Parts: sequence; structure tokens; C-alpha cells
Amino acid sequence: MTTPQEELLPATRRALLHRIAVAQAEGRAPSLVAVVVRDGQAVWHGSRTSMDGHAPDENVQYRIGSITKTFTAVLVLRLRDEGLLDLGDPLEKHLPGTGAGESTIAELLAHTSGLAAEAPGSWWERTPGSLRPELSDVLGEQPFLHPSGRRFHYSNPGYTLLGALVEKLRAAPWEDVLRREVLEPLGLSRTSTRPQTPHAGGWAVHPWADVMLPEPVEDLGRMASAGQLWSTTDDLARFATFLINGDDRVLSAESLREMRTPAAPPEAADVASGYAYCLGLEIRHQDGRTLVGHTGSLPGFLACLMVSVEDDLAAVVMANCTSGPLVFSVAADLVRIVADAEPHIPEPWRPMSEAGSTLLDLAGQWYWGTHAFALRLAADGLLSLEPLSGKGRRSRFRSNGDGTWTGLEGYYAGELLRAVRRPDGAVDHLDLGSFVFTRQPYDEGAAVPGGVDPDGWRGSGSF
Repeated sequence: MTTPQEELLPATRRALLHRIAVAQAEGRAPSLVAVVVRDGQAVWHGSRTSMDGHAPDENVQYRIGSITKTFTAVLVLRLRDEGLLDLGDPLEKHLPGTGAGESTIAELLAHTSGLAAEAPGSWWERTPGSLRPELSDVLGEQPFLHPSGRRFHYSNPGYTLLGALVEKLRAAPWEDVLRREVLEPLGLSRTSTRPQTPHAGGWAVHPWADVMLPEPVEDLGRMASAGQLWSTTDDLARFATFLINGDDRVLSAESLREMRTPAAPPEAADVASGYAYCLGLEIRHQDGRTLVGHTGSLPGFLACLMVSVEDDLAAVVMANCTSGPLVFSVAADLVRIVADAEPHIPEPWRPMSEAGSTLLDLAGQWYWGTHAFALRLAADGLLSLEPLSGKGRRSRFRSNGDGTWTGLEGYYAGELLRAVRRPDGAVDHLDLGSFVFTRQPYDEGAAVPGGVDPDGWRGSGSF
């Protein structure tokens, strides 16, 4: 999917190169690779390395750690969309006997199940998965640390259970399901569970000396669905485009929007830092921009994939060291550099193909009590309700095809909007989840609950 790098201005490309050069040098990474995606195309690749004449390109594999969880979440959402499960189902309904079956599938996806962060026993990232052959070995005798659904607590065993769930419902290994249902349809031919040449080696860089130590490369076994994958910047660029736009062969745009919606109650510190967890994706706020994606790490490797849906931009950063470059900060900066230097050019405005009078008589100014709102009819067929003050409840609404509309965001998400008409067909008021919106503040001619004082509005002399 690589396109000519000249699509970005020379100054932009130099700024991107400078950013990763600083990250590699200050982070003391043996190598660092990055890609920027704009409008569904990789428009810039960059790399820095400590080896002369050996710069890795977009086809060199790095281990991506917990970005694997996003792939697993896509598989689970596919099962939901096919009607094979509901996110509210307890795990026990589909995968009995784990000892953690009281957790719902949604809680496992959002890390709110209450399960421990890591598997018991030896450090699982640096030991063979054969030491944990069964789910009971991954979970231990007391898998829960918190009540289910009460708090966000990141859990690698939780995503191990989701991988086992996929295997149970597909009657095939997680790796095979992933390849068949996600990797092959999206053309991710260089994403795999085991390293394929060419690939980077993983290193530990001494914190107090400029020397390195090779890290072991372990097969994670049952825990593969939490962090096993290797990939390239080219493949992750394709995956980032999928996370923005969806692909009906894999997962619809609507299901991707659901995946990008916060699903876990954040800790106080997370609220302050602008962090939230969704369904297999993280949301972070940086420099006034909302970024969605995931970070990953395993001994010897760091990785980050972040997308800005609003800017139609994405960035991927990977390094082959246990610690060093702050890969999220680098990815966020790459998005910012392009967004600021070369802002997204919107599509031309185009009028609706058709708009009947029954729709046009909904557009315009409405009042909820004394709060003024504007209801707009957009070319994409959605209704948009916005407070005229600029502050307050707002939402877009999707037509249900029967004269009613369903809210898509915020306070009114899922709420029903309908126009209540008089016998002559004129709109009397809008009913939005029982709230009445009228053409004038407390319109005396409309059916306002509680009625309207017949003496009408008055000044201070009437007190």
C-alpha cells in the first residue's frame, strides 16, 4: 500500500524524520521504524538504526505485543455480529469450566472482569508457553482480584480466555481463525504468530551503559491471543486503515465505531491524563486530538499503533528494545506533524439527492424549555441536534425508516426522536426520549407537559 513519499511536502517529511531520529537516539534503540497513513494510504516510511548500512524497511517484522489484543477483539466482534454470542453473555455460557465464567465477554474485552493482570508463576513473557498448557495454569487458583465490572484492571489472562472462546466457537486454533478471517482478507501477509525473515532481533539496552543483551523469544502458548503477533509497518498501516474505515469482509464500520467507544470506568488518574479503554482499543487525548489504537511490548520490543479518525491519519512506531523510546509519544507526534502541516482537506459539500417536505419541516430552531437548539438535515441522511449556545447536549440521529430517528452519541445515544403531528399534518413538537421540543420556548400552541400559563411571559412588575 506504499505510495510515493512526495505526497507529503519535503518540510513535513523532514520533520517526521527528525522526530524518529531523536526518538531512536535519545531512547537508545537498536532500531526504530515508523509509518504514517493518510486517507487510507501509507504516505511516509522512516527508520533509524545503530547498524551502518542495515536500515530496516517496511517489510521487516517486529514483535507487536499487546496490539495482538486488538486483533483478538476483532474476532470476538465478528462472532457477535454473526449472532453466535452477545457481549453481555457470561463466558460460562460459551466456554464452561474456566473458573472465571461469571465475567461477561464485554468485561473481558474492556479489562473490567476483575481478573489479575498476569498469569501466576514464572514471568510468562520470558518463559515458554509450554509451562502453562491449560487455562487453569494461566488463571491460577484465585484469578480474580476485583469485583467484575467495577473497575478497569488490565488483564492478559482475560484476553487468553477470549482467544480460547474464539477457538471453541470456531472449532479451530486461534491462529488459524485469525489468518483466515482477518489477515488474509486485509492482505496482512507479513503478520504472523512466529517470526519470518526478515525480522528484527529483540534487545535489552543496559540502563547505565551503552551495551546490549539479547532477549529470549518465547512462544506464548495459550496466551498467544494476548500478545504473540509479529508484524511490519506496511501491514500495520493496512490494519490502521481498517480500524478507521472498517471492511465488510472482516468487520463493519459500525462495529469498528463500537470498538472505539470507551467501555471501561477509568481510574481518576486516567481521567486526568485523558486515557480510556474501549473494546480491544485504547483512547488517548494528546494536544487536543483524540487518538485510538493500542500499544504493545514484550521483552526486546516496543510497538504503538494510533489513529486519528477525525484527521483520517494514523501512525505506527516499532522498536527492538525492552525499554527506551516512548513509542506512544512518537506516534502521537507523527500524527500531529502531518495534521498541523498538511491539514485534512474535506470532501466538497454536495446537496442531498432528495429531501421531502416531511423532513424539511423538522429542520430549524427548536426549544427544550428555554434552551435553544438547531436541528439540521445533512446530506448523509442524518439529523444533527446542536445547542445554539455551543454548550450542552448534542447528537446525530439515524433514520429508522418509520418516521422515527435513533440517537447515535452522547446523552441521546439510543434514544428515540419522533415528530408528533397535529391532525392537519403540521409538526406540533418533537418528542426526544419524552422531552418535548417546541418551535417557541414553552409554545402555548403545542402539547407541553404541565401546560403553559395562560397569562404568558411577563416582566418584573408581575412578581
